[in-house]
Amino acid sequence: MTVKRTEAETCQQLLVKFHAAPRMTKVEKLRFSGVGKRDVYNITAPFIYDGEEVIVGRVEERDSEFSQVFFFTQTNQVWNPRVHTHTYNLQDPCMTIINGELIFGGVEIITSAENPHLIVSWVTQFYRGRHIDSLCHFSSGPGTMKDIRLIELADGRIGVFTRPQGIRGGRGQIGFTIIHSIDELDEQTFIHADILQDQFVPEEWGGANEAHLLKNGHVGVLGHIACFDEQLNKHYYSMVFSINPETCEKTPIKIIATRSDFPDGPGKRPDLKDVIFSGGLVRLENGRAILSVGVSDAEAYRIEIPDPFKEYE
Repeated sequence: MTVKRTEAETCQQLLVKFHAAPRMTKVEKLRFSGVGKRDVYNITAPFIYDGEEVIVGRVEERDSEFSQVFFFTQTNQVWNPRVHTHTYNLQDPCMTIINGELIFGGVEIITSAENPHLIVSWVTQFYRGRHIDSLCHFSSGPGTMKDIRLIELADGRIGVFTRPQGIRGGRGQIGFTIIHSIDELDEQTFIHADILQDQFVPEEWGGANEAHLLKNGHVGVLGHIACFDEQLNKHYYSMVFSINPETCEKTPIKIIATRSDFPDGPGKRPDLKDVIFSGGLVRLENGRAILSVGVSDAEAYRIEIPDPFKEYE
């Protein structure tokens, strides 16, 4: 596959292309029990553990940012907290498997010493283990960096996606680097990852949410691209691109889902109404895929779409 260098396109330009190519979809809202009146959103894709399907989700009160992450299993189309399973005081979980180990991550919020209700920073925390019930903390990201994602490459090395902000990353860019072993993962790995160029215009931002190893050894990246409107409302869209991990050549970003794909429903705040957050994607054998998303920071959905990575293989 030949990859040409392209300039970054805005959300609006990408939306024009997205709406110009209608596709068949099937939408399912996920139902949860056992968490009281709290919302569950920003879920991972399901994975099979010990013979049953498991997802991980962010659980919190509608008027709070202080969340927990639960592992859920399904009974009669309802997702319930997995029995005797630890919960984590984290946001926005992610899950992958590297060298046979479960690698679980989430964002820990840091509060002010003077005011425990004031969030002053956040740190991505990573846990590893062969079993859900015995995950151990092993690495922390740098302060204020979310959307760190890991993937085992075809040769056994580890691809690391980062999201620097500020002087290096503006409102949020995607970085990438390769390490030889999961044991090398430390703060310097995240800080010094090279930024992928020409992905977002300066006024917009994005991040990686899940990575897939493709048949040709490239990596398909599921993520989000986002912008503000004039009223400072946020707009988040699910997107994908492919990257050659050896050369860092990448395909242009393409949007694969928007808030309008899902029914109207509650939102955490008015400025988050047009937000979907890519949680994970399961590729099917029939050329389709199932995308798991958080919607308006209040609900969790799945949507069946054409496999967005197929063209990259």
